[in-house]
Amino acid sequence: MNKVIVIGCPGSGKTTFAEKLNKCTGLPLYYLDAIWHKPDKTHISREEFDERINEIFNQDKWIIDGNYKRTIEIRLKECDTVFLFDLPTEVCLQGVTERIGKGRYDLPWLETELDPEFKTFIEEFPNDTLPYIYGLLDKYKADKDIFIFKSRKDADEYLNDLKENNYATTSISTFI
Repeated sequence: MNKVIVIGCPGSGKTTFAEKLNKCTGLPLYYLDAIWHKPDKTHISREEFDERINEIFNQDKWIIDGNYKRTIEIRLKECDTVFLFDLPTEVCLQGVTERIGKGRYDLPWLETELDPEFKTFIEEFPNDTLPYIYGLLDKYKADKDIFIFKSRKDADEYLNDLKENNYATTSISTFI
């Protein structure tokens, strides 16, 4: 495990998991939200975003946290390990709601309310985005370690096993 992507619905726990994985492994962590968004709530161009991702790819080790459907396949081709958070919509909505009003270093502004469009994106994620992700995982499964978490408890258990087995010697199994 040297090149990792953490993907899934907003609010599912991707960023928290990626941060804990970073602490366990020492792999450098990059937040796609922090790359894409500017403090004035605009964003960089797609070309600049792609350039920044390619700069990360040139490194020997990394964790990339974030979904960004347009770039999932590119990141999937470059990684050796995938963590997919496939949690119920209600859990994701609760996760997003709980972070309102809290500062986050992966986002350059403070969220003060749940944006209606963002809520709709989360509600439609299981039908609009997950099938696409699962299709890509099936396409690339031969040479990737793929872990699918159906609950945050599954993710925590994985991290606990990783810590107990000192990362390098961990026997890994997929949570389905």
